[in-house]
Order: sequence, then structure tokens, then C-alpha cells
Amino acid sequence: MKLLKTIKKNLLLLVPTGILLLVAFLIFGFTEESYALIETLSTHIRSYFGRFYLILGLACVLVLVVVASSPLGKYKLGTPAEKPAFNRLSWIAMLYSAGMGAGILLRAVQEPVFMQQNPPILTQISAEIQALEFTFYQWGFTAWAFYAVFALAIGTVAFKYGRPAYTSSTVFSHSKTLTHKIGIKSIDILVILTTVFGLIAAIALGARQIKGGLDYLDNATLSKSFTLIIIILVGVLSLISALSGMHNGIKKLSRANIFMSFALLLFVFVQSDVLLILEQFVIALYHYVVDFIPLSLAYGSFNPGEQFLTDWTYYYWAFWIAWAPFTGIFIANISRGRTLREIIIGVLLIPSLGSFFWFTVFGQAAFDLIQQWGTYTNEFDNVFSSLFLFLSNYPAQFIINMLVILLLLSFLVTSLDSAILVLSLHSARRKKPSKRNRILWGLILTITAIAFTVLSFNKEEIDVLNTMQKLLIVTSLPLSFFMVWMLIRWIKNLIAKT
Repeated sequence: MKLLKTIKKNLLLLVPTGILLLVAFLIFGFTEESYALIETLSTHIRSYFGRFYLILGLACVLVLVVVASSPLGKYKLGTPAEKPAFNRLSWIAMLYSAGMGAGILLRAVQEPVFMQQNPPILTQISAEIQALEFTFYQWGFTAWAFYAVFALAIGTVAFKYGRPAYTSSTVFSHSKTLTHKIGIKSIDILVILTTVFGLIAAIALGARQIKGGLDYLDNATLSKSFTLIIIILVGVLSLISALSGMHNGIKKLSRANIFMSFALLLFVFVQSDVLLILEQFVIALYHYVVDFIPLSLAYGSFNPGEQFLTDWTYYYWAFWIAWAPFTGIFIANISRGRTLREIIIGVLLIPSLGSFFWFTVFGQAAFDLIQQWGTYTNEFDNVFSSLFLFLSNYPAQFIINMLVILLLLSFLVTSLDSAILVLSLHSARRKKPSKRNRILWGLILTITAIAFTVLSFNKEEIDVLNTMQKLLIVTSLPLSFFMVWMLIRWIKNLIAKT
């Protein structure tokens, strides 16, 4: 009887851990079959439900714009007199570090250049502007709208109506009926599992990029085990940060990320054609805003074809949806005391504009380099080495590359420590999870990332880490259906309490 109570109490910890062990066993024991199944499922999901993802993304953006523009936008997450727990700079820094993080370093050069060399659609605008416009689209309003919907739906029920800050709280009142109990457990297990899969892939891939940068700097190839050392370092630093809390560890690291990112951005910007970058930024932003709806629906001449949509847009949308519960819960927790309007503007607009300018600076500088070379032989195709290769054309290479490595490390830490807090919140079922619970999740995430990385070493015939990302796409499908339900309930909750 005591054992059953213990299992029931720790169900949200035991079930995801068991599924992780099962996935690891299947990939190791039945490599080819597991890869084929995951590949088939992820491809079918993107093919059959890709258009649904597009409509859902556009709907999220439009609903947020309507709420922000309406009287509903005045309502505050929390009591009317409550003040924000964090100042605006710290708030923006934390939500950006959790929401995008190392991705902007991985894709800073590679994605704009790919789009320039392979224009998605036929248009009258230049290949450079089109490349920036599509990059903006894939990293812009829609991605942050997915995050914002989760953040506001969770924040509304948690801070205005007093429900626990879990994803399941957005649709269930946490009554004691059997149906509600099953629904609550199922939704929260799905969120925990998706978050874990996403973090494993992010940590492992980020560690590989850090190792790639060190290999480049040392002009040698470090042993594979060095990747494991990086993962352990990230795990230890993340746990220290998570135990310090949001006001100390996470806030300070997030601010450091913003300052280091700005320093890197400024370094490239001042050594480039400043006026051209500003011009390209304004033009690409104009086209993105004007074309946003047909782009979002892949309508008419803005349809780049199913192959491109499957490889890029559907993949991104599925990825953003998969990360939305974790990021949304974190944003909700740091946004208490702010109005819906301020949160929507802050989450939807400010990080998007920051990302747009980032990609314009690095993208246009890379376009100029390619023009200077006269020929392009896919130098920037590798997502792990493209940024380091790009920076090799600038002075102070060693210092700047070390800054990139430090920034990568810091972004990984802020993503992982945020996830530790969110996972602890879900599994402990309390507002302030114990240090023991946070330590446990820190160890689970770190050990699991190490395990799958070792698995990738032993299964070189299959890209295990890429398989993990595609598995994340599979789990995003039920989350996308859940989002429709959650969006409807959120609007009803807002209207009912006005």
C-alpha cells in the first residue's frame, strides 16, 4: 500500500523516466527500425498536418493582436495593485534566453545564406531581401505567439483564478473526478516528456557546437569524450543556477546573455556596411509585415512548395509548439504583475525585432563576403561551423570565438535551468518545488543527455540526436490539438471574468 502511494505521488517523475529508458533501449537495440519509424512518423505529421500548423500559428498571432488591442489587454496577471517582479530589461533577457537561446547562434549565418542561395519563391525582390524575409518569418511573430498563448493561458488561471501553474490547469479545474485526474496527468506527462526530449537534443547539439568551436580554435579534433565533459559542465552550472532561483541565477545569467549577444552583434555590425544593413533591415521588415498573412498560409505565389515547407516551416512550427509549454510556463512565472497588453507586446514584438536585426547583421555581412569571394561552395552549410568560419574573416578571432563559445555555454545553462524549474513545478505539484526535486531533475536531464550522446557515439550509422529532434516533432502533434482547446478556454476565461 505504501509503495502504491509512493508511485502515485511520483507518477509525473516515474512515467517520463520510464519512457526515456524505453526510447533509449529501442534506439540502441533496434536502431534501423526505430530510426525508420521516427522518420516516417515525423515526415507524415509534417505532410498531413503542416497546413493545420500554419493555420494555428496565424490564429495565435491574430488572437493575441485582438486581445492586446481590446479592453481585455488592460487586465493584469495578478492583483490590480501588484508590481512586476522583474524590471523590463531582466524580464526581456530571461524570456529571450529561454525562448531562443543558442538557436540564434547556430542559424545566424547558415539560414540566411541558405535562403539566399536557394530562394523559396519566385518574386520581384532581391534574393537577399527574400532570404531575410523568410528567416524573419521562421523566427518571428508566430514562434513567439505559440509561447505567448501558453504563457497567458497559464498565467491567467494561475494568477487571476488561483489554479496551480500547470499546463493542465488551462483546461481543467483540478477537481477530484476521475476524468479530470486522468486528463490532468496525461497532459502534464506529455508536457514533461516533450520538454525533456527538447532539452536533451538542445544540450547535446549545443555541446557539439562548443566542441566544434574549440576544435576550430585549436586546429585539431578533440576526443568525443570532451562533448560529455561539456554536458556535465552545463548540467552542474544549470543546477547551481536553478537552486539560486529566478532572482539570482537565472536573471543574472540571462542579462549576461543579452550583453554578450549585443557585444557580438555590435562587433560585426560596426565592421560591416552599416547603412546597407539598416536599409535591408527596414525593407525586409516591411515585406515581412505586408506579406505576413499570405506567408502564414503559404497562399498563391507565397507557397514555396511542400518540400520546402516540410523541411523548414512545418519543422520549425512543430519545434516551436513542442517548446511552447516549457517556455510558456517560464514566461508566465516571470510575468506576474504585468498587463496582458504589455506581455503580448513584450513577448510578440520585442524579441522578434531583436532576432530580425540579428539575422540581418549576420546575414547581410555573409552575403557581402560571398560577393567578395566571387564563388560560393557551401562554406556556410554546416550549422555547427558556419558562425566560426564566418568570424574567421574578422580581427581578434580568438577573443571573439571564445565569446561565442562562452555565449553558447551560457545560453545552454539558461535553457536548462529554466527547464529544471518548470519540470520541478509540474512533478512536485507545489508552487515552490524543493531543492531535492530540482536536484533530481537536474541529474535526470544531465544523465539522459549524456546517455543519448554516448548512444550517438556507438550508433554512428544513425544520427541519434537528429532522431531525438524528430521525435520532438511527433510529440508536438497532440500538443497542437491541445492548443486549440486551450486557446478557446483562455478566451472564455477572460470574457467570463470581465
